[in-house]
Order: sequence, then structure tokens, then C-alpha cells
Amino acid sequence: MAPAETPDRYRATAEAILPLLGGAANIASIAHCMTRLRLGLHDRSLVQDEPLKALPAVLGVVEDETYQIVLGPGTVARVTPEFERLVEAERTTAPSTEATPEATLTADELAERGAAIKAARKARNATPFKLFLRRIANIFVPLIPALIGCGIIAGLNGLLTNLHWLPSLVPALAALASGFMSLIAVFVGYNTAKEFGGTPILGGAVAAIIVFPGVANVDAFGQKLSPGQGGVLGALGAAVLAVYVEKWCRRWVPEALDVLVTPTLTVIVSGLVTLYGLMYVAGEVSTAIGDFANWLLANGGAGAGFVLGGLFLPLVMLGLHQALIPIHTTLIEQQGYTVLLPILAMAGAGQVGAAAAVYLRLPRNGSIRRTIRSALPAGFLGVGEPLIYGVSLPLGRPFITACIGGAFGGGFVGLFNQLGAAVGSTAIGPSGWALFPLLDGNKGLGEMVVVYGGGLLAGYAVGFVVTYYFGFTKTMLTELNAPAEAEAASAEPSAVPESGPVQVRTGADDALEPVAEGSR
Repeated sequence: MAPAETPDRYRATAEAILPLLGGAANIASIAHCMTRLRLGLHDRSLVQDEPLKALPAVLGVVEDETYQIVLGPGTVARVTPEFERLVEAERTTAPSTEATPEATLTADELAERGAAIKAARKARNATPFKLFLRRIANIFVPLIPALIGCGIIAGLNGLLTNLHWLPSLVPALAALASGFMSLIAVFVGYNTAKEFGGTPILGGAVAAIIVFPGVANVDAFGQKLSPGQGGVLGALGAAVLAVYVEKWCRRWVPEALDVLVTPTLTVIVSGLVTLYGLMYVAGEVSTAIGDFANWLLANGGAGAGFVLGGLFLPLVMLGLHQALIPIHTTLIEQQGYTVLLPILAMAGAGQVGAAAAVYLRLPRNGSIRRTIRSALPAGFLGVGEPLIYGVSLPLGRPFITACIGGAFGGGFVGLFNQLGAAVGSTAIGPSGWALFPLLDGNKGLGEMVVVYGGGLLAGYAVGFVVTYYFGFTKTMLTELNAPAEAEAASAEPSAVPESGPVQVRTGADDALEPVAEGSR
């Protein structure tokens, strides 16, 4: 029985998941991000995919370097500790055994298509460039919870300031909101060294040089450095350099001297290069990124928003959206918010509108309609993977029409940027309705909410209309609108309630985590 202080349903979810993964003996590693339980597995063949996807709490699964179970924001953070306890308990009290196969649920044709697309995408993504982008994402994704928390506190503090409420609390909230951002370079350096195989604390130590106030006394390239110059990009470069210096030292420094010489040389060599090179170069690059983003939306707002909103889902499918994570972080560090995320989040709005149209166009396909009913609430909150891989992408045309809806939503938000109302987000990760508490910009909060909300409505509406009228051929409608009797017969063995889970294999990253890392 679960401990009294732990909600039974989270432990019950963990208890239902573990046997379907082959038991504790098959679990190599456990971690979680904003929406997913990420697991390393010893033997992938022991996983019972269909029963796992049929669990009420499971929104979908993602196969990447780890096996990822989509549980949704909030839920995953509560299920993971219970799952860890169960794994530890099973390992210490029982011998390793393989899970007994259970009856496999019949997968509908749409889910099979989604799985095939996911497998093909995974194969295409195994390129050196995309693997490098994945490593960059691994550096920044763990920072997202702090970015979200501090971003919401910053928004609350701004609201209190504008309303002249609780003036004595404003400085305290400002400290809470700004403390993490003032040291974000240190966390980036730590995670970078860890990801690239170095000693994490040395990466953090070198990156800390960037935010140390004393760098204002250092003269480089004929001018004084500024604390924070180069920001997260400088921290990233400094930590990578520290890893290579450390690895060189490990090869050549005698073992008896390693504990003294290696960390000293690592910090002094990479630190001096950071001060007299990387900080200046990274500072120029960071400034250029901010200037270009502002120029792009100020001069071509509607067109730029249309293109960005329309192309974001394909970028996610190719894995290229991960390259935007450091750009978002740089903009937040510079300006306090990223103007790109609210536009990219419109891709999720187009997806929701397209799914609603599919639901109405297929009145006799109970399987797809169940998937949509289960996935739409998460879609409204910016978790788009179940709809992408379970509905629109396997169907083909609705994926394209969803992109069109996202383009119009992005164009709407971009137009207001061009008119002078820059709408941004103080954190990356959330999208959809979940982004409202993080909105910020150069206008009042009310105007930001209206512009962003208007973009969502435009994405919903266009995605719905274009999908409803152009998302299906006559042949598709005939094939997918199966007779009600046949549909009922095929659904009966699954024993999945009508309000059950999304039985699909999903696949986009989190990040921005947020579709991530941008529609997520």
C-alpha cells in the first residue's frame, strides 16, 4: 500500500507501468523532464508497447536514446519518485525475472502509421549534426523548470508593481526572479561539462568567470569586459574548452600529480581563453542574435511570423528545433523575454484546430475520435505529441493543414510585433494556454494577453477550417469512416474506455521540451 502522504493514483500508475517494461531488472536508468518519464532499458524487446499505451495515465511513448513515457506536466514529477521506489524495492526483495507477456491489444492502423513515421524520423535524426543539437538540448532542458518558476515570479512581480500592490514584497520577488538568471551561465557550464564528458564542477567554475563582477577590471581587445558578457553562449564555449583541456591533462599529467595539476591547468587555461577571447566573441554573437530577432519582427513581423509558425512543426520532426534553445535562452538573458516562442507556439494551435476538424469529419471512426478526445486537453496546454503522431502526421494532409493554421497564428502575433507590440515569454518550455502566465513584452500585460490569445484563436480557426475542407480526399473519408459495427467490433478487444488514453507512439522532443521546447 502506498504511504499515507503519497496520493494512491501516482503509485498505482507506477505499479501499472513497471511490469509492462519488463520489471525492475530491465530498468537501466530513470529520469524525467517536464512531461516525460525517461528510461534506459537493458532489453527493448521486453516492453509491451500496446498495453503500456493503453494505460489511462499514459499520453503516449517516445523512442529515442531513452524510452520516454509521456505522462504530462505535473503528473510525471509525482509518478517518477514512486516509480523509483518500486524499482529499488523490487531489486532488493526479488530476483530479476522477465515480465510475463500479457495479451497484446490490437493497434489500429493509424497508430501503426505513426509508429512507422517515428521510426523513420529516428533513423534520419541519427546524423552527427542532429546528435550535436541533441547534446545542446540536454544542456538546457534541465534548466527549464527554474526558468519557468522564475519567469512566473517575474510576471507576478511586474503585475504587483504596475498595480502598486504590496510594495514591500516587490524587492523580495525581484530577488527570487533574478537570482537564477544572474547565475544561469554557471548552470550552463556545469551541464555542458557533464554532457561532454568532463568534470561538471570545473565547467561551472570556468563559466562562473563570465558573471563574476571583477571581470569589469579586465582589459580585453582594448576595452573593459562587462560581467555577464557573452552570457550562456560564452559559458557553453568556456565549458567545452574546459572539457578538452581536462581530457588532455588526464592523458599527460602523471597520476600522482593529477589531483593538483589537472584542475589548476583546466581552470587557468580555459579561464584565460574565456577572458581574452570567448567573452568578447560570444558577446558579439549574442548581441547580433538579439538585434536580428528584433529587426526581423519589427520589419517583417507578419511575414516572419507566418513562416516561423508554419515551419515549426516540420522543424520539430527533423529535430532542428533544438538549435533554437540557446537562442531563446540568450534572448531571455538579454531582454528578459524571448519574442520567438509565442510565435512558434502557434504551431500547437494549428494542430489543435486540425484535430478538431478531423474529429468532426470522421464521425464513424471511434478509434481516432477517442484518441483526439484524450489528446486535446494536453494539446490546449501545449503538449502536442499525441496529436502529431497519433492523428495529423499519420493521416498526412491534416499535418499540412495544421502547419497552415500555425502559420496564420504566427502571422497574427508577428503583425502586432511589427506594429510595436512585442509579445514575448519569460521562459521556454510551456506553450498553448500554459504560456499565459509567462507573457511579457514592451506593452501592458492586458495587451500581451490579447495579442497572444488572438494568435491562438487564429491558429485554431484556420487549422480547423483548412483541415475541414481540404484535409481529406473522398477516398480517405470513405476508408476512415468505417461502419459503426466494424468499429465497435475492433474496439471491443482493447477494453479501453471511451475516455481512455492516447494509444499512439509519439515522438517530438520537450523541450521546448518545449514542441518545445516551442510548441510545448
